[in-house]
Amino acid sequence: MRKQIIINSTPSEVRVALLENGVLAEIHIQRSTEEAAAGNIYKGKVLRVLPGMQAAFVDIGLEKAAFLHASDVVADEDIDADEGEEETTETSRESGSRKEHTPIEERVRRGDEIITQIAKEPIGTKGARITSHVSLPGKYLVYMPQGNLTGISKRISDDRERRRLRDIINSAKPAQGGIIARTACQGLPRKEIVDDIRALEKLWQSVQSKSETVSAPSLLHADLDLVLRTIRDILSPDVDEIVLDSQDDFRRTRQYVQAFMPSLAERVAFYERLEPIFDRYGVEDQITRATEPKVWLKSGGYLVIDQGEALTMIDVNTGRFVGKRSQEETVLKTNIEAAQEIVCQLRLRNIGGIIILDLIDMDDPVHRRQVTETLEAALALDKARTSILRISELGLIQMTRKRTRENLERLLSSPCPYCDGRGRIKSIPTVAGEILRAIRREATHHPDSSRIMVRANKEVVSYLYKDEDSAIRSLQEKLQRNVTLKVAETYHQEQYDVAAG
Repeated sequence: MRKQIIINSTPSEVRVALLENGVLAEIHIQRSTEEAAAGNIYKGKVLRVLPGMQAAFVDIGLEKAAFLHASDVVADEDIDADEGEEETTETSRESGSRKEHTPIEERVRRGDEIITQIAKEPIGTKGARITSHVSLPGKYLVYMPQGNLTGISKRISDDRERRRLRDIINSAKPAQGGIIARTACQGLPRKEIVDDIRALEKLWQSVQSKSETVSAPSLLHADLDLVLRTIRDILSPDVDEIVLDSQDDFRRTRQYVQAFMPSLAERVAFYERLEPIFDRYGVEDQITRATEPKVWLKSGGYLVIDQGEALTMIDVNTGRFVGKRSQEETVLKTNIEAAQEIVCQLRLRNIGGIIILDLIDMDDPVHRRQVTETLEAALALDKARTSILRISELGLIQMTRKRTRENLERLLSSPCPYCDGRGRIKSIPTVAGEILRAIRREATHHPDSSRIMVRANKEVVSYLYKDEDSAIRSLQEKLQRNVTLKVAETYHQEQYDVAAG
C-alpha cells in the first residue's frame, strides 16, 4: 500500500491529508483561530464541583469552562504499579486500570488550582474535556508523570523485542512516572530510548516549574502544532513520501525527521508548483465528497450516512448491484463491502459517539458472522478506540467510536441559518396557513384597527394572492378590515410579520 502525507499550509489554516493508494484516509484541519488542542497542558481553577454528576468545571482560560470527571482526577489510589499492554496513542487516563474512585467533592474544591491536560477538544456546544492524568508523548515513548505503568505498544508483536524494550525502560525510567513504548521504538538502540525518556522527564520538570510561577488560568505547555504532531504520530517506514507546500513547514519537518528518523529524511519533499497541492493530489474533490450523505460502493450499492446530535445512522443499500447467483450472495457481498467502506468513512469523517449500522437483512448465521468479522478486522486498523455489539435480530449493529475532536461535517460547515439545522423548512402552504391564523389573532388583539399589514417572503405572498385569494377576501369581510400583502425581499420562506394599523 502506497502511503502519502500531503500538507497544505496558509496563514489561516493548515490541512494534513493521509492518502492510502491515492484515496483520502484521514484529513486533519487546524485553523489559526482555534485556541484548544488535545495534549495542551494548563493550570486551571476549579469553578464548580457537582457531586451529582461526579464532575467539576474548570477555568483553563478558554471561552468555555472545561469538564473534569472524577475518573480524570489524580489520586494516590489511581496509580497502578502493574505492567500494561496499552497502545501508546491513548492517554494515561485510559492506559492504567482504575479502582473505585473517591467522590470528587473529596478530591477538589471550588477555587483549587490544578494542572490539567486537554483529552478531548471542544466539540459543538461542549467545552473541552480535561484530565489531570497528564501524558507527554515523544517520538518513541509516552511519559505519564503520575503513573507507574510500563507498557509496550500492541503493534510490536515480537516477544523478544517486547522484553528488550521493557528491560530498557524499567532500568532508565524515573522513580516516579510510567512509560509506554510507542511502535516507533521497535529496533531502536538503548541510547535513543533513554535520551527520549530524559527529554520527556525534563519537559515535565519545566511544566511543574512554570506552574509554580503563574496563576490560573494559564497555558503551561502547548503540544506540537498540527504539522509536527502529524509527523510524530503518523510517520513510519511505510509512509512513502511527505509533501509540503510551505517552505517554513518543509524546513521544520525535514529537521524533525532528520533528528528522529534520519533514514526517512529524503522522503520529505517541497511542492513548488503553482497548482494548489490538494488539487494536484486529488484531495480537494475527495474532501467535498466526504461531506455528502451518500457514498457509492464499487459493486453499485451505497451507504447513506445521517449524522445527528445524539448518534450517527449508516444505512446500507444494494442500489444498482443485482448480483449474479442468488439474493443471499448479493446481500452478503454488499454487506461485506459496506463494512469495509464504513470503517473508511468513520476514519475520514472522524465520526464518533454512538453509531448504528443498518445492514441488509441476512438470515444465515454464517453470513452474519462473516460480516461481523470483516468489520472487526477493519476496525483493528483504526487508531480510535471502538466497541461493537453483535448483529441484532433487526439486522442492526450498535457500536461506539471514541470522539476526541470535531467531526469533518461540523468542522467544514455550520447549521443552516435558514432552517436552523433541522434540514427541512415549513412548506409554503403551511406558512400561508399560519399567516391567515395570525391575521385573525391580530384583529382580535386590536379591535379598533382598520387595516392589517402582512409582510412575507415573495413566494408566500404569491401563493396567498393566487391560491388563498378567496380566504383573504372572506377574512376581510368577516373582520371588517383591509388586509394588505407586501413582499419583503430579505425574508426567508418561514419569516413573516402581521401588524394591525
